[in-house]
Amino acid sequence: MKAALIQQKYHHTKKKTLQVTQKQITKATQNSAELIILQELHQSEYFCQSEDSQFFDYSSTFEEDIAYWSGVARDNHIVLVTSLFEKRAPGLYHNTAVVFEKDGSVAGKYRKMHIPDDPGFYEKFYFTPGDLGFEPIQTSVGKLGVLICWDQWYPEAARIMALKGAELLIYPTAIGWFDSDSKAEKTRQRESWITIQRSHAIANGIPVLSCNRVGFEPDSSGVMEGIRFWGSSFVCGAQGELLAQADDKSETILYADIHHARTQEVRNIWPFLRDRRIESYHCLQERYCDKKLLIST
Repeated sequence: MKAALIQQKYHHTKKKTLQVTQKQITKATQNSAELIILQELHQSEYFCQSEDSQFFDYSSTFEEDIAYWSGVARDNHIVLVTSLFEKRAPGLYHNTAVVFEKDGSVAGKYRKMHIPDDPGFYEKFYFTPGDLGFEPIQTSVGKLGVLICWDQWYPEAARIMALKGAELLIYPTAIGWFDSDSKAEKTRQRESWITIQRSHAIANGIPVLSCNRVGFEPDSSGVMEGIRFWGSSFVCGAQGELLAQADDKSETILYADIHHARTQEVRNIWPFLRDRRIESYHCLQERYCDKKLLIST
């Protein structure tokens, strides 16, 4: 199965950005891609650099956006992973990945569970944590464990998806540097981002596909210095081996061939799931394992 990750920048307006995205999807389809993955919040700029209530208006087209991407999936006969701003009710919003089947139907959706609140990434102002849990989405190209950006730092999320039968882990992402960061710090950040996701592939014995934004986006409020998204979208196999990787500057379509049978081969030689000591992991349900055990006498 051939997958394609669309790494792109924001083209100043939603209309122009969608035109570029659709053109890339058509090109990927012509190159035999069956699964196409778009980056986090791909219809707009990354508006979470500041806390501004005007951006809630972006969510008002959620139903229209679903209809639009449904048509794109149907017309191109692809499984499509999108990342949309969902208005669930007045004052209640989610960062939501919607997955479309080849006939345009909605195969499922995932609401981002881990929400960051850091300088330039003020997502808690906009998004309510997801309440759909970590549930893989069944599609014609496999069972997809779709997570979103900040989720990628949490091995628990990847593990649960794998334990529920996900055959791929997919991360639409928006992450980048501040230009004021040192070269060494930029390198550490990007390498950490790559390493943690490759480790999810290794620990769970399944491929990981991570699709990131690229290009510089200023902060509309002028308070922050803006983010230079580092691209570097990649696909790695079930042993963490890099199958394909984009650079940190270019808009590109990143292709990779995924072989589901490889997962079984890897898990047979590295049976990590077999050797889990599940009776000893209760502490993981605590915020921090500093509670003393009460010993009965």
